[in-house]
Amino acid sequence: MRYVKWIFRALILGILIAFLHYTLPQTDIVRITNTYEKRVDFQGYEMFWADGARDAAGNLLNRDIFFIETFTAKGAPMVYRNEDTSWNWPPYFKFDTSNLQAEASNAKSLSDSDGPYWVAIKHYGWRNEFLSIWPNAVSIEPVSRPDVRIIPWMNLLILAVLAAVLWALRVRWIKFREKRLDPTFERIDDSLDDFIAWVKRMFNRKAR
Repeated sequence: MRYVKWIFRALILGILIAFLHYTLPQTDIVRITNTYEKRVDFQGYEMFWADGARDAAGNLLNRDIFFIETFTAKGAPMVYRNEDTSWNWPPYFKFDTSNLQAEASNAKSLSDSDGPYWVAIKHYGWRNEFLSIWPNAVSIEPVSRPDVRIIPWMNLLILAVLAAVLWALRVRWIKFREKRLDPTFERIDDSLDDFIAWVKRMFNRKAR
């Protein structure tokens, strides 16, 4: 039973870590090489796209999506989608997709004319070639060099608040268990012991 409990806890922790890793903002230092727009058919994996118009069956209707092609300092390709999140989840409240695409196109032109032009792209989500999903770019900021260090203050703050909330919930749960559940379980155990003892006495009487 102990192994089942630990497996369940590990599963819950893994789901929480995956959720936070997908939702919290991340920043990549890249140079933009291309921007384009493409019609996308949302066949499966709709949860990895921003919500939009749906058909009568509740499926997302295909629509044009902006994309941003980039390369890291080590030469690794990275492609981002550029969609509004509006008031939906995750709560980035992004409404400036067209402006962000213009900034990305401008960064590309600067890189073409003046050599590598590095930008910090803040995004959320995952890139997976098998599932054909892309992280969603949230903002673009120019940086002086590709090895600039960016401290994720927002992530640290959110994780600190989440840790404080989980700790507070754990403390309250322990107090509730000690005050309410443990005495109840003890009474149930005592009642069960009394019942077993009574059954034994009854069998002993019949045996005589």
